Amino acid sequence: MTTSRALLEELNSHAPRAIVIGGSAGSIDALRTLVPALAGDVPILVVVHIAADARGDWSKVFPSSKLVLREAEDKEVAVPGTLFFAPPDYHLLVDAEGTLSLSVEPPVHHARPAIDVLFESAAWAYRERLLGIVLSGANADGADGLAAIHRAGGLCWVQSPASSPTPTMPRAALQAVPEARALTLDEMAEAFRARA
Repeated sequence: MTTSRALLEELNSHAPRAIVIGGSAGSIDALRTLVPALAGDVPILVVVHIAADARGDWSKVFPSSKLVLREAEDKEVAVPGTLFFAPPDYHLLVDAEGTLSLSVEPPVHHARPAIDVLFESAAWAYRERLLGIVLSGANADGADGLAAIHRAGGLCWVQSPASSPTPTMPRAALQAVPEARALTLDEMAEAFRARA
């Protein structure tokens, strides 16, 4: 069975209600491959480590996306067809009804927003109906959160360290969740396109 077929079967069997993605150094380039492949059938929540004063128009960063791309706002509901980015200097969380919340609790792994915070809340909210993806990055943020997703029965994908410009984060995630699939960005994108 090819990797893409196996991934597609896993996606279809889990029928995710949401996708959460986290990354740091190198992850914007990774997202340039993934975002155009993502369909609009579920909400997508993203944490990338960026400077606290960084503000930008995400639709200009990813112009080929079919999704609405924007920063999350406190107390709004995560809806399909939209990719929500955690705003700079705020943790992003989600509850079982899909309501988003922003937090200024202390940084985790020296980061706010932190991937772990989003992933752990999403694991509680969506259980086995969640796909978590850890991309390239320079610290261990995301490893504990991916482990929470795995314990809840969700799907766990990690950008393969060999294909990551900064492999520390993927390695930490795979150490925390050895069962996670280590995939290239092209393999992930192919599975998303096949499902669309």
